[in-house]
Amino acid sequence: MPERSANQCFFLDVGGNNKLYVEDYGSREGIAVVVLHGGPGAGMSRKLVETFDLSVFRVIMFDQRGSGRSTPHAEITDNTTDNLIFDIEKIREELGIEAWLVAGGSWGSCLALAYSQRHPNRCIALRLHGIFLAGKDDIDWWFYGVRSIFPDQWEEFAAFIPEDERNDLLSAYYRRLTSGNAHEESAAALSLRGFSAKTQTFLPDPAHVATLMEPKAALSVARLFTHYCINEAFLTPGQLLAGIDQIRHLPCEIVQGRYDTVTPMAAAWRLHKAWPEAGFVVVTEANHQSTKGPLFDELKNASLRLQSQLVAQHRVAMQ
Repeated sequence: MPERSANQCFFLDVGGNNKLYVEDYGSREGIAVVVLHGGPGAGMSRKLVETFDLSVFRVIMFDQRGSGRSTPHAEITDNTTDNLIFDIEKIREELGIEAWLVAGGSWGSCLALAYSQRHPNRCIALRLHGIFLAGKDDIDWWFYGVRSIFPDQWEEFAAFIPEDERNDLLSAYYRRLTSGNAHEESAAALSLRGFSAKTQTFLPDPAHVATLMEPKAALSVARLFTHYCINEAFLTPGQLLAGIDQIRHLPCEIVQGRYDTVTPMAAAWRLHKAWPEAGFVVVTEANHQSTKGPLFDELKNASLRLQSQLVAQHRVAMQ
């Protein structure tokens, strides 16, 4: 299917020299959706526009601070979860949207939960996948636990760091990604992003890996990812599960790949247990990749389920 054309694309100044790149798709009178991308630092994935019926939904996508076309590139100054929540609200206000469905996957699921718990009156529903709760166990899994499944890829990833620093790969990579030495930063970014890319798909997919290895994009993902991990996403331990009561009344669909080795299903299961009222679908033949295959198809189904709940409500609101 050819990529959809945006109704409008623009840059939004959110202060502190930060300008966000925003795209607006679908029906101007439709149910508003904001899609929060992963990473942090990965930038928007336009393919996810196709998981919504654009005759029913108005889909807003944007590159978060330091990501994609937003400027300054790969910047970590004034780049925290609170800053990103501020940005989401700034976009909503700029577009004159009263409230919207918040969709997010991977890091985007973490940000969606944090945003909705801060502004529950601005959310009408959530669609979450590849659940990441940003706890120490989630972060330790990515840097160490995944070697139980991908020992070959992990050894290459760890070997980039001198042996005497491998007891703390997160800090070791973060130092190199923020060193100010462009060559060192780029090499560290490609090593980290290469490891990430090779562990995301259900089956080996060299083409998928190749698409994620552009050096400039790899730097933004690697630097921002380690920046957020080293600060545990600027959240207090257990904050997102403890805050579920703030959003429990909202419709929600949770979609999780059973064999997700980037954001393992244990986190999604904890969210499901804390929020049993939310829809919960496990996609058996899926890892982390959400832009094609069974996980992509199930995201479409989740949108349809939410659509059936929200259409009548939206019609009343538009009257």
